[in-house]
Amino acid sequence: MVEPTDAGSRPGRERELASLYATARALTALGDVEDVLASVVRHAHDLIGTDFTYLSLLGDDGALSITASEGTISAAFRSARIPPHTGLGGRVVDSRAAHWVEHYFEGGQLRHDPDFDAVVGSEGLVALLGVPLLVRDRVIGALFAAHRSRRRFRADEIALLSAFADHAAIAVDNARLYEQSRGALSELRSAYRTIEEQMAVMQRAQAVHEALTGVVLAGGGPVVVAGELAGQLGGRVEILDSGGAVLARGGADEDRGDGAVVAGVVEQARRSGRAVTVAGPDGRWHSAATVRAGDSLLGTVVWSQRQEPSAVDVRSLELASHVVGLLILKDNAVADAAERLSGELLTELIVAGPQVSATQRTRARSRGVDLDALDVVAVAGADGVSAAGLVRHLHPIARQEAGLAGEHLGQAVLIAPAARPDVFAQAVHQRLRAACGRPVTVVCERVSGHDWARAVSRAGGCTAVVRHLGARDLGTTTDRFALYALAFDADRRDELDSFLADTIGPLLEYDTRRSTDLVTTLDAYFGNDGNLRKTAGALRVHLNTLLKRLDRVTGVLGHDWRNADDLALRLAIRLEGLRRLVVLPSTDRR
Repeated sequence: MVEPTDAGSRPGRERELASLYATARALTALGDVEDVLASVVRHAHDLIGTDFTYLSLLGDDGALSITASEGTISAAFRSARIPPHTGLGGRVVDSRAAHWVEHYFEGGQLRHDPDFDAVVGSEGLVALLGVPLLVRDRVIGALFAAHRSRRRFRADEIALLSAFADHAAIAVDNARLYEQSRGALSELRSAYRTIEEQMAVMQRAQAVHEALTGVVLAGGGPVVVAGELAGQLGGRVEILDSGGAVLARGGADEDRGDGAVVAGVVEQARRSGRAVTVAGPDGRWHSAATVRAGDSLLGTVVWSQRQEPSAVDVRSLELASHVVGLLILKDNAVADAAERLSGELLTELIVAGPQVSATQRTRARSRGVDLDALDVVAVAGADGVSAAGLVRHLHPIARQEAGLAGEHLGQAVLIAPAARPDVFAQAVHQRLRAACGRPVTVVCERVSGHDWARAVSRAGGCTAVVRHLGARDLGTTTDRFALYALAFDADRRDELDSFLADTIGPLLEYDTRRSTDLVTTLDAYFGNDGNLRKTAGALRVHLNTLLKRLDRVTGVLGHDWRNADDLALRLAIRLEGLRRLVVLPSTDRR
């Protein structure tokens, strides 16, 4: 059974891809550049959903002039020119990166031109997103999406508009190359052979581009695309993700050759942003072209063969990288949607309590998850990594273990089946540590009777306690820290309150009533083994001030605690510190 959310999101993604592919196919026709740019702007306007969309090209004087537009805008706005280094367009051109403002006239450090501001004001333009058109590291213009009311632009909208800008840049580049070729043919007949070769480069590259586009439109994935590209070019083709991992291979079933040479050509392509070719010591040639959407690196296409590639082949590889980019964006969007739905279901199970609805069971089964088997909760934490960042690394584990992952109340949570929670905690810890490249804390708790909320509360509270105690790099269970269960177990809250009231209740009341820090003073005193000077240094108070506070503690408690067995007092001070650290949920069930 397909969930309504899934069914609703897929057509939207397919509509985005269809528009992008339709624009890509338009490039192969070598038609009028104005028609191609108008198509780019029209499709971008329909998908981004702003009030109007327009494309501006950069003139020789550095000013931007509107070339194509979609949506209702005035003739005055269409004829307006943006002076160099002015407005959002100037910032996009100067920085060669995407920028947006929620309100144009509140755009921070934007440089404003009075004449253009007057046109903007009469048009009612408020929110504006702009992305650059780049051709061989040179900015030739910008693509804009504008709104007449305040709004923020999401990362997927920026990536989508950047993809359209990439196609528009190709259209302009191809059209200019084509026009140059025709001009050379008419002006110098003796250069006919050179022009013919240039046309062959373009036509062959576009033929490969069209073939790959057809493969993707037919539903082919990275493996099919890699195979088709290898069939067109020969040799061996690999598609790598942004981290360098192989997504797909196609072509000759042989060793890729010198790994260091391949890694080097990939790094050069990423630094330069252009296709790079290097000859290896084994006689093979390795070419790499990066896959980008705007400023985002999505991956790399690597091609290896035994002959030096021609200009036709290099151009084909560059165009193929754009098709691969659309494919990766689609796959990323599908994965993001699946991960989001997984996190939503996880949150529902935690919030709803032990009772599981038939709808939740159906949604879980559609993802290959048996809710009755989810008997272990893992909570992870790491310095310098957000909960969302940890969740991204937990999702692959959840898919592999037939579980669910997501963020709940600011914590990275994984629910999965596991025979031994201690072994599972160590395995999750090792994978997260390798993925994050830094120490990670993972705490697991056994789930009883579908009570995931209690398990998450205990595991999350224990994680805070463990990290406060200085353990920053381990995979463990709450049982290993049972001594501190009073601090992180919501079911034992009354016991903790009773113990603290009996031991340090007067101190807590005194601090609350007088706004003093006697409990904090005792915590520092015990933490420094009763050394007065170290304690005063830790508290940043004069020694005499510390002595007065300790005397006040004696007066409040009513006995000479420094000459008595203070084990209970020490334990109470430690538990009070942990209680302040761990926020326990309400134990009431509605």
